[in-house]
Amino acid sequence: MNFNTYFRLASYATVASAALALFVAGGVGVGLAAVFAVVLIAAWNLKGTRWQLSERIALVVILVSLPIFYLDWRILTPYLQIEFLETGQRANAEVAVLAHLILFLSAVKLLQRKADRDWFFLYLISFFEVLLAAGLTASPAFLATLILYLLCALSTVVAFEIQKARRKVTATQTRLLVPPDSTLFRKLPMRLWRRRYLETRRLPLVSLGLLVLIVVLALPLFLIAPRTASSALKRGGNGLAGFIGFSDNVTLGEIGQLKGNDEIFMHVRVENANGAPRTGLRWRGVALDTFTGIAWKKSAEAASFEDQKDERGFFKLGTTEDLGHLTAQTFYLEPVDTPVLFGAPRILGVQGKLPFLRIDSEGAVQTRPHDQERVVYKVFSDITEPSPSLLRSDRLEYLVPAARYLQLPDNFDPRVAALTRKVIMQSEARTGYDVARAIESYLRDNYEYSLDLKAGGAEPLSDFLFHVKVGHCEYFATAMAVMLRTQGMASRVVNGFLPGEYNEAAGAYTVRQSDAHSWVEVYFPQTNSWVTFDPTPPAGRTARARSGLAGYLSKYSEALDLMWFQYVVGYDKQEQRSLATSLRKELFDLRRSSSSALARGQSLLPLIARPGVVVLIISSVLIVIIFLAGRVRRFGWHRGLKVWQSGSDLESFRVDFYERLIALLESRGLRREPHQTPLEFAAAIGVNEAQAITDAYNRVRFGEEKLSDSERKRIEEFLSALEGRRREN
Repeated sequence: MNFNTYFRLASYATVASAALALFVAGGVGVGLAAVFAVVLIAAWNLKGTRWQLSERIALVVILVSLPIFYLDWRILTPYLQIEFLETGQRANAEVAVLAHLILFLSAVKLLQRKADRDWFFLYLISFFEVLLAAGLTASPAFLATLILYLLCALSTVVAFEIQKARRKVTATQTRLLVPPDSTLFRKLPMRLWRRRYLETRRLPLVSLGLLVLIVVLALPLFLIAPRTASSALKRGGNGLAGFIGFSDNVTLGEIGQLKGNDEIFMHVRVENANGAPRTGLRWRGVALDTFTGIAWKKSAEAASFEDQKDERGFFKLGTTEDLGHLTAQTFYLEPVDTPVLFGAPRILGVQGKLPFLRIDSEGAVQTRPHDQERVVYKVFSDITEPSPSLLRSDRLEYLVPAARYLQLPDNFDPRVAALTRKVIMQSEARTGYDVARAIESYLRDNYEYSLDLKAGGAEPLSDFLFHVKVGHCEYFATAMAVMLRTQGMASRVVNGFLPGEYNEAAGAYTVRQSDAHSWVEVYFPQTNSWVTFDPTPPAGRTARARSGLAGYLSKYSEALDLMWFQYVVGYDKQEQRSLATSLRKELFDLRRSSSSALARGQSLLPLIARPGVVVLIISSVLIVIIFLAGRVRRFGWHRGLKVWQSGSDLESFRVDFYERLIALLESRGLRREPHQTPLEFAAAIGVNEAQAITDAYNRVRFGEEKLSDSERKRIEEFLSALEGRRREN
């Protein structure tokens, strides 16, 4: 590959990698990307033909196309926006039109005859394509395309500058040093091909080295640069639209609609779980206290919010007597059109770059909606509950404010209360806690779980309990809450998520929309605690499990995505503090280990300080110094300090012996003039050893020959003889 071909290949690779980044980010579709790829291939093959566009024709094509893109922006944009909204995406249609224009300009420039300014324009367009792609996605797939683009761009810039410099260099004439029929001329074409091959082969390596150097220099700046904005960056095209089940009014069946969707909703990393079982975790969202017969909603008291004070990114919501019971969870919430923040039950604090935070009287935490951005926050929860023995001693003496948790709908079916009494009698429950457990077990054992919505009508709860006896978690939770209320036990329905699938590669839970869940909380006034009960059968509480090669790869893909978001996209002051703490700990451990090593060395010092040992060490050092000094005096600094010769040393010998000859002759006043060739210089001074060494040098330097061991030994003898004569003089 000659240099011009390499330059074109690098330039086209830069343009192609930029278009690939835009495609991966979702800026262009498959069809447009395929068309651009065809244009790229055609432009490569049309090089030097009459089919290439001239500069004037290319300018006319661009000017004529501008009204088309104006119509694309003014007329097609509304239709694109409608299409994006129907597919549940939030991509900005103007961005798509801008991507069309950029790719069109790039395609026209590729098809025309190109001068330096045209290449520069192509590089500039490719940069804007990557910049546009960076604003469209936060996926780690963009990192791969970015690295590819940077590598191609660096290689292209280096080749571009070399090509410009080569056009300014004029060739100079020189005399032939050897006759045309010599071995040198027979090997010259091969040597020139090798030189061109090495020239183009080394440029990608140089570009790779520059890229590594740039990353190494930029990484510390990225880590220590101050973060003033929120760690949740706005990205288009990934929002979960029409998200239901977590508003102030939830109709029976809405959670079931979510459970049919396997789209990822969030990732959760749990810390300091203190042995808490993973299956017992739940991510609490909203609690609803009023049942209308067909829907759950918040009463006026439940819907009242209290704004929380922001203490440098930390919102304190409660206290605990034992800090050892705290469980910290870090949530990576996908863009979704709900203001609800999730966490394990009994949230005591929330930490994150949130504009505000408020909590209602039911313990639901909210911030502003984030349908165009990911949100990262940390929750501190006390997930411990009173012991069953303590709960059994509770006499359930409620105060007036708890009356709203005993509310029943109008036209309530009396068969529900009769069924509840029957369950209590069969279980022989005597305490409120035992009653709740009895109802929970009854619903689990006598009803089936299914996402097929069969219960309905004006009274869907009665239809579920007495007719179809099949439903999903909402119906089970509603049935238990209402049955408890018929017995004067305060209860409410909670909508949230099951823990999800644990991803060992990421060390976090992957929570999908299909993990949406409803359960019941029962109030025990003696301990002032809400206790969780879940009447849904195990079939409705089983997390999705992936297996096989596809599942294995998808887990690692999610782990990479989470790492990319945590340490790159969402890297904020909190992560900086965590990094500083880890670094401080590592430095402390290093200092402690160094102190221990120094102490051990000081304990061995009396043994080392014995007279015999000291004399032996000093003698050894002197012998090494004398040996190296002799080698430096004989061979010079470069080779004298090398005790043994490696393969590379033998290669360097090919030129070093002639440099030693020149140095010896200069010490005797024999200096080679700039216009003299090595053979002319050797013939002029008339030294036999110099002529023999020069002949060997020419064979090695210009004939691509290798010296044998005997020849190298002979050259060393010649050089030693010359050194001896210098000392005699």
